Amino acid sequence: MTVIRVLVCDDEQLLREALVRLVGAADDLNVVAAVGDGAAAVSAAAELRPDVVLMDVRLPGMDGIEATRRIVGGPSRVLILTTYDLDSYVYAGLQAGASGFLLKDAPGERIRDGIRIVAAGQSVLAPEATTRMIEALQPTLPTEADRALLAAAERLTDRERQVCELIAEGLSNDQIARRLVISRYTVKVHVSSVLTKLALPDRVHVLLSWTRLRGLRPR
Repeated sequence: MTVIRVLVCDDEQLLREALVRLVGAADDLNVVAAVGDGAAAVSAAAELRPDVVLMDVRLPGMDGIEATRRIVGGPSRVLILTTYDLDSYVYAGLQAGASGFLLKDAPGERIRDGIRIVAAGQSVLAPEATTRMIEALQPTLPTEADRALLAAAERLTDRERQVCELIAEGLSNDQIARRLVISRYTVKVHVSSVLTKLALPDRVHVLLSWTRLRGLRPR
């Protein structure tokens, strides 16, 4: 059994201790350290090289967004924990390179599964908060990055566009396979091609970027 090494970062001591107990309750998860601020998380991640960092966003000193940006340059992946009123912070965290986000009041097994998913190189989104976060992506004027993304999207095949639409709806690979009546392996091939063509790191960023592109395209 492969054990996933986890670093917990939250400035509230009681919640931090609760997360340590929650994560440690699984045989395949091991908390290597628990810290209370962003700078300590960056330092611990560099020293201990955990598989996943469970990151709060609002932290004293260096916030979770800047800490995420620094950590993802190494081998560790970041899973953000948030509350409903932090949607704008979550979006910034994902843009900084986080592999997903979950709500702090999510069931324990959902948080543990989220850690496993992120450790496997995939992404996870809290369905309860996704809609509100996407509202923040409604465009104003297109940026240079938007124009580059629009140009890259022109290289997608019709099937790849279908897959992007379904990812933006929050569907998993299995659900996309059933919807399009294709194999799960074929979906993974399409997703991989989309990530390459759009120069995006994971499914979370496909969701964010495709939602943004929907609003930028002429009606």
